[in-house]
Amino acid sequence: MWDRCIRRFSDYIIKMLPEVVFVLGAPGAGKGTQCSLISKEFGFVHLSAGDLLREERQRPGSEYGEMIEEKIRNGEIVPVEVTCSLIHNAIQKSGKTRFLIDGFPRNKNNLEGWERVMADKTKLLFVLFFECSRDICTERCLNRGAAGSGRSDDNLESLKKRFNTYLNDTMPIINHYDEQGLVRRVNAEVSPEEVFNDVKKIFKGLD
Repeated sequence: MWDRCIRRFSDYIIKMLPEVVFVLGAPGAGKGTQCSLISKEFGFVHLSAGDLLREERQRPGSEYGEMIEEKIRNGEIVPVEVTCSLIHNAIQKSGKTRFLIDGFPRNKNNLEGWERVMADKTKLLFVLFFECSRDICTERCLNRGAAGSGRSDDNLESLKKRFNTYLNDTMPIINHYDEQGLVRRVNAEVSPEEVFNDVKKIFKGLD
């Protein structure tokens, strides 16, 4: 009787945890565009790790601003403690229950930091992985930069570094979750409308 009560209480706590979908893919794969569409259609809160870091970089008096700017400009990854703290604060402030975390975890350090700091505070539903070739992604990012994206890393030199980081650091994370059956792959080389049609099939499978 007591064990059954404990199990029911544990199940209740798990159901109350914020539900998270990690959104991963190469720079320019269309993560931000698709997250915006998912948010409108399914009510998920879109949290971009990159946007949170850029906002923190620009916040007056930020103790992390200079370090974040240097890391972003060089295509490197910001320390996981900083990123996890920003994500956790954004989840708490939102008052919502379902979240898309865009561009995270990007390396082994991110993964270990998340599991250490956030795994017992959230429930991971799955990893949404947008597959797109390097050439297409590079063209998209350069066009975005030429159109005035305001991002200091939308240039060829930074993109080379970002792709190396993606291949060497992020792909092993995707493989890690793939082994657990948690990765949902989407072809991101087609139009945003076609991509979203595939995305909708994945999200409609949720309760």
